[in-house]
Parts: sequence; C-alpha cells; structure tokens
Amino acid sequence: MCCAGYDPTLWRCPITGWPLTIGVTLLGLAYLLVVAVPSVRKKLPFAWEHPLGAYGLFLLVTGNYLGLFFAPGEKFMGDVGRILHVHVPAAWIAMLAFLIAGICAFGSLWSGKRSWDSALEAFAEVGVMEAVLLCILGAIWGRATWETWWTWDPRLTTTAVMLLAFVGLLLLRAVVTDVERRTTWSAVAGILATINVPITYYSVDKAGLHQAASENFQNAESAIDSVLRWVMYYNTAAFLFIMVWFAARRWRLAEVRAEAAMPEALPEVST
Repeated sequence: MCCAGYDPTLWRCPITGWPLTIGVTLLGLAYLLVVAVPSVRKKLPFAWEHPLGAYGLFLLVTGNYLGLFFAPGEKFMGDVGRILHVHVPAAWIAMLAFLIAGICAFGSLWSGKRSWDSALEAFAEVGVMEAVLLCILGAIWGRATWETWWTWDPRLTTTAVMLLAFVGLLLLRAVVTDVERRTTWSAVAGILATINVPITYYSVDKAGLHQAASENFQNAESAIDSVLRWVMYYNTAAFLFIMVWFAARRWRLAEVRAEAAMPEALPEVST
C-alpha cells in the first residue's frame, strides 16, 4: 500500500522502490565478492574496478534523476530537501572512507606492509573528497534553510575538524620524504584522525541548528518517509561503488609511487 498523502502512482509506492534499491545494491556487492577472489581478478582482461565504477556512475545519474524529478519534496523543506539525496550519502560515505582509512592505518602500523600504507593514502584522499562535497552541499542547504552558509553548530564543527584532520594527514605524507618515517607517522596520524569519525556521527544529537538524526541505525528508526528513503539509499549505493572505484585507482597510483620511491638495491660485491 502506498504512503498516504502522495500521488498513488507505481513509482511512488515504497513496495516498488525498496526492492529496486536492495537489488541494485546487492548486485554491486555481489560483483565485489566475486572479484575479491584473486584467481578471478587475474583472469579479467581489464582492471576489476572499472565495471563497478561505471555501474556506480549509472546509479548516480539515475538516482539523481529520481531525487530531482520523481521523489516528492520533503514535508517541511519542500524542494530544498531534495539535496538530502546527495548530502546524506556524501556524509555516510565520507565517514565510511575515513573509517576504512583508520583500519588501514592500524594494519600499516601492525604489519609494516606497503599495501596497507597505500590503502591508507587512497581512502584518506577519497574521504577528503567526499567530506569536501559534504561541506559544500551542507553550506548550500544551510543557506536555504538557516539563511547562513556556515555556523559553529556541533555537527558542522566536528565535521570540519574531521576533514582537517585527514587533510593534515595528507599534508604530512606530502612533506615527509623518508619512506619509513612517512609510513609510521601516517599510520599514527591516521589512527588519531579516525577518532573524529564517531564524534562527528554522534554530534548530530547535540543541541544546535542542525536537525536531529533522521536515520537511527541503532534501533532502525527513521524520521524520513519511506518513499524518500529508498531514493536516498539508492544514491548511497551509487556513492559507495564510486568510492570503491576512486579508492582502487588511487591505491594503484600510490603503489606505483611507493615502488618508485624505494631505494635501488646495492650491487653485489664479488669475492
């Protein structure tokens, strides 16, 4: 049964939208599981991330079309609320990228393997990109709803601190030329920067201009109508798969640079 108060057409009915969102998400995740097998990746005639990136781009285009032209406006904000279809996914994916960067930092510090360090650089950079997009979209939304581009609201402040912490991590990697020191210092900085992620997530419940959390993953509560939610989660899947594509490409570049930065082996001394 469709939501009361909305035009009862097929596309507005949540029972139609949710299977679509779940289906496209599971399809992308299934591809990730398949290419996670090394023997499968080796047989591919192309980089494994390219199909996923193209798929994510397709979802992003169709998801934004749904958000702009099919999903109804938000109950209180009207059409201004349509920005949530990209603002919220950008926030979630930025925090996810930073969390993965923190895991990579721990892995790098624990194992000392170069691949962990390259993954840390990749996910930190992609997280910064998503967080910058988050702040830009948030400023546009804030100007329309609060009549100001920026305010030192707890959520905005903690988001800015989180972003600057990872920007600092990338700057640290840029100025430290010694490979071993850069790896160790980056891992420590990455772990410390990741502490800001849960602080940012829970800061939305603190008093301020920013509205309370619309989605509550702890008890599956939501203040968003189901029709709006499935489109927002559809776009979240798009952001997720594009993030993986960017991270994979950035990881490959980091590996090439790390290989080039390795000192040449000393010539063998004949006896």
